[in-house]
Amino acid sequence: MYGVTHQPAESFWRVLRDKLLQLGLPLAPEQLVWPHDLAQHWLQDDLLLSQTCGYPLVSSLQQVQLIGTYHYRVEGCEGANYSSWLVVRDDDPGEQLADFRGRIAAYNSTDSQSGHNSLRALIAPLAQNGSFFSAAIASGAHYQSLKLIQNRQADIAAVDCVSLELLKRARPQALAGMKIIGRTASVPGLPLITSAQTPPEQLEILRAGAKAMLGEAVSDNLLIGDFSLVPRSAYQIITELEQQAAARGVTAL
Repeated sequence: MYGVTHQPAESFWRVLRDKLLQLGLPLAPEQLVWPHDLAQHWLQDDLLLSQTCGYPLVSSLQQVQLIGTYHYRVEGCEGANYSSWLVVRDDDPGEQLADFRGRIAAYNSTDSQSGHNSLRALIAPLAQNGSFFSAAIASGAHYQSLKLIQNRQADIAAVDCVSLELLKRARPQALAGMKIIGRTASVPGLPLITSAQTPPEQLEILRAGAKAMLGEAVSDNLLIGDFSLVPRSAYQIITELEQQAAARGVTAL
């Protein structure tokens, strides 16, 4: 999910694959798959390893097994938790979320905790008759949301802190002319998952392999600092944020 470019994730997989085979995994694909339909991908019976967002996990992926969650060495993360920054143009006079009433928001997708659910929860107490922004544009990706802001087609977006830091390093121009005016709630980060059909012994190998990646150069490049098994129950805060917004009449941006 944090493949700003494919190369760092590909390098990470090559090292992890070797570790998994050494730990006794009978078979692991040589190459990563980059699916266009993530919702379908996450539900495949032969899914060995993937990373998902917390919102799909609680809304549509009840059957997958959790491998664990990486911790990231990024401002905005605390342990296994992460949050999003509210990003606007640096020439915009607005300095807090309330200043953006009636403006245009950009978000990556409606099944995103970092870009949609987190921002919806923030605007809910400020909304009038169920709305706060005048419009919201689905961009398809965090970096595309930033581009919409740069091009003055949108005014604000919530971008998760890990994506923002990786973009800053890989594509600094993506953040040109931007400033941060706030932060969303902190929730458990993006978990690694495997199919419900993955046998228990292979699940344990996947966990051991993921943990064994700590300290590897390819992990440092992805800003990974630690690994832990976050229980599924901890992700219910994401559902609660959605329900709290709905209780105030806010079901969309």
